[in-house]
Amino acid sequence: MEETNLPRSEMRLWQSIPVILWLPMHVYGLPWLLLRLRPGFTVSGLNFWTYAIGAGLLTALCLGFLRRDFDRLWERPLYILGQALKGYLLLMAAAFLVSILVYALMPEANPNNEAILDLAKADRGRILAITIVLAPLLEELIFRGGIFGLLRRWNRWLAYVVCILVFGIYHIWQYALSDPLALLYLLQYLPAGYILCRSYEKTECIWTAILLHMLNNSISLLALGG
Repeated sequence: MEETNLPRSEMRLWQSIPVILWLPMHVYGLPWLLLRLRPGFTVSGLNFWTYAIGAGLLTALCLGFLRRDFDRLWERPLYILGQALKGYLLLMAAAFLVSILVYALMPEANPNNEAILDLAKADRGRILAITIVLAPLLEELIFRGGIFGLLRRWNRWLAYVVCILVFGIYHIWQYALSDPLALLYLLQYLPAGYILCRSYEKTECIWTAILLHMLNNSISLLALGG
């Protein structure tokens, strides 16, 4: 992982800490609160409002950070879009190889992908909004802008390792609680975790990771038949 000579993209400390602390709120606290306020939420409705509220709050908190990095996107649009596309192609190649290994060990489909597909069939509009817009924005602010950005102040290698692992666990933890073997699906998220971090660091622009995440989610959802 070579260093970049570009000016560093970095949240203020007063932004990165609340952004990271939002992760447990996003995973458990806000869904619990919404269900207390409205017990009749459907699964897709609960997910939509959890992501929408989180993305809205973190965008407001990190508006200056997002605007500074958008200026970098505006200054070098072809470079950043090219890096997002390059990252996607690398991600597809890596994901294909990892999937061969995972499916040899776990022939069942990834339960997270299956859940998204089922929800898309029941409530296509909301799931498209979550998958293509809200999740990339929220997750990149938390994982790349928050966790990775904060930790690399002290140690780049630690930043990569922690961010990649937490990003993977975030996607499969609920399935691993009932079946520890589901932790094997973590392997499928390692390439994405690394390439999203690397794309962000290479361009020093959070929008590279956001656009890459949006592209990956859009094509993946189409490939799954959503």
